[in-house]
Amino acid sequence: MSRRSEEKRAERADRLAEEAAWRAGSDGRPAAFDPSWTGTTAGSGAGKSEKGAEGRSAARKEKPSRPRKELYVPPRGWYGPGGGRVGYMDPPTMWRATTVQACGMWPFTAGSGSPMTGVPLGQHLFTGATVCGDPLNWFTRARYISNPSLFMLGMPGLGKSTLVNRMLIGLSATGVVPLVLGDLKPDYADTVRALGGQVISIGRGRGGINVLDPGAMGAAAVRIGGEAGEVLKAETHGRVLNMVAALVTIVRGRPMDDHEQSVLSAVLHHLRERSVPGRPALLPDLLRVLTEGPDRVRAVTLDRGDDTRYRDAVDPLHRSLLGILDGPLGGTFASETSTRIDPDAPAVCIDISGIGEADTQLTAAAMLAAWSDGLGTVAASHALADAGLAPRRWFFTVLDELWRPLRAASGIVDRIDALTRLNRSLGLGDAKITHTLKDAEALGTDSDRAKARGFVERAGMVVCAGLPKAEMEELGKVVGLSRREIELVSSWSSPPGWGVTGEHEEPPGRGRFLIKVGGRPGIPIKVAITDAERELHNTNTRWTPDESAVEQSVARAAAQVARTAQAGPEALPGRWTA
Repeated sequence: MSRRSEEKRAERADRLAEEAAWRAGSDGRPAAFDPSWTGTTAGSGAGKSEKGAEGRSAARKEKPSRPRKELYVPPRGWYGPGGGRVGYMDPPTMWRATTVQACGMWPFTAGSGSPMTGVPLGQHLFTGATVCGDPLNWFTRARYISNPSLFMLGMPGLGKSTLVNRMLIGLSATGVVPLVLGDLKPDYADTVRALGGQVISIGRGRGGINVLDPGAMGAAAVRIGGEAGEVLKAETHGRVLNMVAALVTIVRGRPMDDHEQSVLSAVLHHLRERSVPGRPALLPDLLRVLTEGPDRVRAVTLDRGDDTRYRDAVDPLHRSLLGILDGPLGGTFASETSTRIDPDAPAVCIDISGIGEADTQLTAAAMLAAWSDGLGTVAASHALADAGLAPRRWFFTVLDELWRPLRAASGIVDRIDALTRLNRSLGLGDAKITHTLKDAEALGTDSDRAKARGFVERAGMVVCAGLPKAEMEELGKVVGLSRREIELVSSWSSPPGWGVTGEHEEPPGRGRFLIKVGGRPGIPIKVAITDAERELHNTNTRWTPDESAVEQSVARAAAQVARTAQAGPEALPGRWTA
């Protein structure tokens, strides 16, 4: 119940009690205030002016006596002049500390109804209690959720990535490795640097990824050796095959044919058997093998010794690979990997913010390559831990601005769909961030739209920032939101009021979120960031004024005014004379 409702209920109870007390007296005053109350009717004159027995007997005949009533005073005083009525007072300032720090000042502790497992996120919006949580701790320790994943929706500028950035920092402090596989703005590069992690830039003229490089998985397979090493090599082959097929899909705009994947697999096997250790093959090597046509590759084309049949089978794939090398993707994926992911890094961020928003093909290819390389590093880490050659590590991936890669190509949806289904077996938690559910409706096919809607249904945690009411009602069909929760989150999507003083006023929903887990009631929280977080995570850096530039502009304007004053009014520009 809100504070206003409690106040109204208390006032109504006080009024009823006061009216009952006033009705107890017959002279218009409360019976408890009548100093002559002796068990007879107050104000009747009997027992006060009469001195003899006749007066007392007459009083008894007029009205029978009644028992004395207890004095009732409303807790906040009487209404009316002189009643001492006291209004509600503002609550005092509340300070927080641990039980170890505050036990001497206040030893009377009480438990909280909010979850306290995981990264400290903020305060409960109504009770002020501290709320903690994150997908990994709620899955492993608290057992609140059955899938270590988070899906976040909200309007731009309300703090979605700020909340995930706090989870990233808190999980890193517990030994979890954050992986930002495709930072589009970038929002997390500075945080990863502050954590001592690795930041890799991808883009034209910035750096590239060799999609044929086995990376950490190939190194782990060699280190493990034996049967387990061969299994990891086979998995590495499948990962490279899927990555090249994804690039071909992006260039063509449709998936590869089945026989083309067989040809591509044979080419990759041929290259792996003849490659020099320590020097992975490149995409131009694929074209060379297709041109040469070795027996292993010809066998899967069913050419039967006819060179024309072989060319008809491989030419479409050959043209698509040429389109990758000579098209918009070639400079990024045709050369060696500029910087490999360090398997021992405490955090990793692959920065693709240098790619323009209009370049959807390169964005999709870069994100696919980043996910393939990053998840290959995760698989290598678990394989080494299973072999007893490295400690077990957990990982937390962040997929921000999900709407951009979803619209880039259909292969992206399949990759994210596979990730959300297998993250439990991968020892991997993830956070996916987008604006609204309508982002999924913009996809090209019905199957892609259904897969995108499944991201929300399978998420262990759903976090809502400010959203319009229509969007919240649509989300309520998937998550199960009450009418009160829909109205609360909808109120956070309102813009700030008109600033009459010229000072900056934040939107009412900034920093406010509703956490939903299954059918449980939502937890509304308010997040207040620290100065360190504010410096590391500023999504409006290009809108931040440059103080030095402002000072230079003011100085130039002042110099111009001084020169004009010295030259006289005739030097004013645009002066008109008759």
